[in-house]
Amino acid sequence: MTTESKAARPALPASPPLTERQEARRRRILHTSARLASRGGFDAVQMREVAESSGVALGTLYRYFPSKVHLLVATMQDQLQHMHETLRKRPPSEEDPGARVAQTLMRAFRALQREPHLADAMVRALTFADRSVSPEVDTVSRLTTAIILDAMGPPAAHRRPQGPGGTAAPTPAQLSAVRVIEHTWHSALITWLSGRASIAQVKIDIETVCRLIDLTAAGAADTASEATGKAPAATETAPKSAAAASRGRKR
Repeated sequence: MTTESKAARPALPASPPLTERQEARRRRILHTSARLASRGGFDAVQMREVAESSGVALGTLYRYFPSKVHLLVATMQDQLQHMHETLRKRPPSEEDPGARVAQTLMRAFRALQREPHLADAMVRALTFADRSVSPEVDTVSRLTTAIILDAMGPPAAHRRPQGPGGTAAPTPAQLSAVRVIEHTWHSALITWLSGRASIAQVKIDIETVCRLIDLTAAGAADTASEATGKAPAATETAPKSAAAASRGRKR
């Protein structure tokens, strides 16, 4: 197929939203997946058993989730959504944004700690995911980012305004810090699951990387102060120069 013919192909239509019955079926499947993974980890999640326990045909299960990796990544997405709702009901109590994010991530970590087999299954699925699972992996990343941004504090204090009536948005420096924090949190989860890090070490790593948030906030404040301080200096120079020129003309 030529490049022209590829470009001429119409975009595939978006998948229609699930009906109430289909959504209920999907919920049963995800619940079964989490239950089996909690009992025996990644290997305990067998597609045939998931289908039987969920009361759906095996072919139906594969229409919802083409593979076990798709299923377990979707399970992680579901777990993060529940976690996000819980954290919103009980927001962090720390004063500094970095400390709030660290407190939030440690609460999320302890929730996964209570279900180590489930956590291991979901993390292994993320590790095994190829390009076919990219939409699900991207959703997991967006949910993690949303949890971190929510924990950072009130938008008015920590996000850049987008004009009258507009919504606040994170700055590029904030998003960069959030990406590093997300990678560190994921890495800390892997090292803990593999027995190469203790909970105390995980806590230190997360608290350390979350200081990036306070550093980026301080850097933005310094930049703003410098910009504000330079303008008056330039303004004061002009009258002095004008006065000097006037004195020269009088001589």
